[in-house]
Amino acid sequence: MESSLLKDFVAELLDKLGLEPSSVSVTSGHRTVVAVELEDPAPLLGQEGEALRALNSIAKRMIEKSHGEEGAAFLIDVNGHHESQMDRVRDAARVLAQRTRLFRQDVEMPPLSAYERLVVHELFAEDPDITTESAGEGKLRHIVLKHKSPGKKS
Repeated sequence: MESSLLKDFVAELLDKLGLEPSSVSVTSGHRTVVAVELEDPAPLLGQEGEALRALNSIAKRMIEKSHGEEGAAFLIDVNGHHESQMDRVRDAARVLAQRTRLFRQDVEMPPLSAYERLVVHELFAEDPDITTESAGEGKLRHIVLKHKSPGKKS
């Protein structure tokens, strides 16, 4: 979906929710992010970002219906909440990877969203010592960090 159309769509959606963002911008690259700045982000974030995840799901379904699945490849981020959450996930994964390297044992991360798991898989895609694997079902799906044995290809 074209950036200007996506920006207008999100701005209109926020207006219908009674929210007035100070800015809405779209950045493309590895992923398309609609960055929203609000004076008071709390109503749109909810507890631990639940409301923001719900807003993203609804917005994506609306775009899928009118523009197809390809148009829905975006993420709405409010006041940098999502990016800071991804930084926390990466930091936690790095700490657990050090434990995996040190003890040469599998280490399980807590349950993560599909996107968070993707971020962790990408983080270790080229790592010479660590391989990642998703395990569990539904809301309990998580990443297992595994130490690569010498000579073992993954």
